[in-house]
Amino acid sequence: MYQKNVMDVLYRYHQMFLNATKASFRRDLISKINWTNRMIGIKGARGVGKTTLLAQHIAESFRNDQSALYVSMDNLAMKGMSLFEIAQQHYQSGGTHLFVDEVHKYVDWSFSLKNIYDLLPDLHVVFTGSSMMAIHKSQADLSRRAVIYDLHGLSLREFINIELGLELPTYSLEEILTNHLEIAQTIKSQVKILKTFGEYLEMGYYPFYLEGKSSYGLRLEQTINTILDVDLAYSIESNVENIYKLKKLLHSLANSIPFQPNISKLAGSFELSRNSLNKYLYQLDEACLLTVLLDNGKFYSHISKPEKIYMHNPNLIYVFSNQSPNVGTVRETFFVNQMRNVYQINYADKGNFLVNEKYIFEIGGKGKTYKQIADLPDSYVVSDEIITGVKNKIPIWLFGFLY
Repeated sequence: MYQKNVMDVLYRYHQMFLNATKASFRRDLISKINWTNRMIGIKGARGVGKTTLLAQHIAESFRNDQSALYVSMDNLAMKGMSLFEIAQQHYQSGGTHLFVDEVHKYVDWSFSLKNIYDLLPDLHVVFTGSSMMAIHKSQADLSRRAVIYDLHGLSLREFINIELGLELPTYSLEEILTNHLEIAQTIKSQVKILKTFGEYLEMGYYPFYLEGKSSYGLRLEQTINTILDVDLAYSIESNVENIYKLKKLLHSLANSIPFQPNISKLAGSFELSRNSLNKYLYQLDEACLLTVLLDNGKFYSHISKPEKIYMHNPNLIYVFSNQSPNVGTVRETFFVNQMRNVYQINYADKGNFLVNEKYIFEIGGKGKTYKQIADLPDSYVVSDEIITGVKNKIPIWLFGFLY
């Protein structure tokens, strides 16, 4: 009887959740996910829209159909039942799809998902979780069972489409390098691109800007604190001292980004071992608060020395800055963020960045020349404050159309 009461509450919550979904835009990832797979995982940083994406898919495919059930690990109603018991009850009642939000907050989440997959063979499961979830390292290996997708923050292209009601397409890196002039001319005829680009840099990466631009900075600060105080607690040794050190490290780096770290010196200033400092840096990277760049050929691991450190996206620079941010820092951060969400990017000794172990990019203002990379093959100048480029000089905003 108790389980039936809990399930009744969960079904009511499911309907309330759908009724409260009001997003007027769709993320492109919805159409890229193969929803027929039996187990799907959607990872992403807090605030990028994972819950909204789930709600939109459920509303489109199962609006008044009780074969689908949405549950959130934040819902107190389910505390009296295990995740497997909820899945089993739903399955035995004719349910075919279970949507589990914030699964990383559930103890033994990987074992529960494995058991659901193995013991309830006709039940389709979609789960969302933190960007820090290590699926392949979980206690119950889900990498052979679940198909994992990453949801990033809004690209410049998505921001433009939302703001102006357009349907501008994505372009591959090779398309941009080869046809950037034609692409830029097509876009500039529809968008005041430099104005819109400036708006995006300050408040366009997180979809919750739509809830009010005047409160965006405050909302972003709250999101950062929740990541540090709550989300990171599920992936590191959760104690007050560790969280305090992470906060102190993040605030220190935010005021000196981009940063080429002297690991020994930095570790000493925070009374940490080199290994502990590297571990913290990579945890902040996985939390999508920092971006750690490595030399080409180095394996992404907390034992690898970072060559350069950036904030994860330009919006974070603005929220941490007490004054106008350095324009060079903002433009490099934008380029790294948009590129890294799609391609491999590394620190480069000549030029600023190496992409896909082939292309060299030097970032600068509209007066930037080829001087520093003139003798390098497959090298490009990426310039701010220009609408169209020429030859191997490309406007930086175009790299916001990669996804």
